[in-house]
Amino acid sequence: MITPKGQSIEDRSMEIIDSEVGPHHYSKDEWTIVKRVIHSTADFDFARANRILFHRDAIESGIAALKGGCNITVDVNGVAGLLNKDNLGRFGNKVICGISDPRVVEEAKRNNRTRAQTAMRLGAREIDGGVVAIGNAPTALEEVVQMAREGAARPALVIGIPVGFVCAAESKEALALTDIPHITNVGRKGGSPCASAILNALYIILKQRLAP
Repeated sequence: MITPKGQSIEDRSMEIIDSEVGPHHYSKDEWTIVKRVIHSTADFDFARANRILFHRDAIESGIAALKGGCNITVDVNGVAGLLNKDNLGRFGNKVICGISDPRVVEEAKRNNRTRAQTAMRLGAREIDGGVVAIGNAPTALEEVVQMAREGAARPALVIGIPVGFVCAAESKEALALTDIPHITNVGRKGGSPCASAILNALYIILKQRLAP
């Protein structure tokens, strides 16, 4: 639970972001998300036109799934650690990260694949109908896209914003070409703070809609 002092600092930060960005092309709900990403990174590049991409159904599909208590599958524990635990508890969302699961480790070694992509493949049942948030591993995002193409799992929302130099931009391009509800970005930038910021922003939108 954030303290009054912490809330005042956050509120002032949001005012600064609004002031420095000025007019933008994002919708109200999209801007709630983009602003949270900027807040988590101090990187105003995310406010540029077409820098963060929203599938037409992304926000509605994502908040409906969260409201219904869906699973949230993440690629690394860093994403899970930055999620608002009060929100998870309120809506009954279970966070799943298989990156350190011994079964995942063994399977990845046997097949010469990354642990992140192996965790996604072995977690197909939890991913189906849930929210996937990837901030670190492009191979995990590639695997989710491939699983959707095969019909192995159909997430309600994929937040695909991995950071990196190898396949990061390419994996996002592949996601953007699918009809899976998604939120992604262009280029190499991203990271676990971005992925968790997007999820936390979706909870903000959800709670605003539920408020009397």
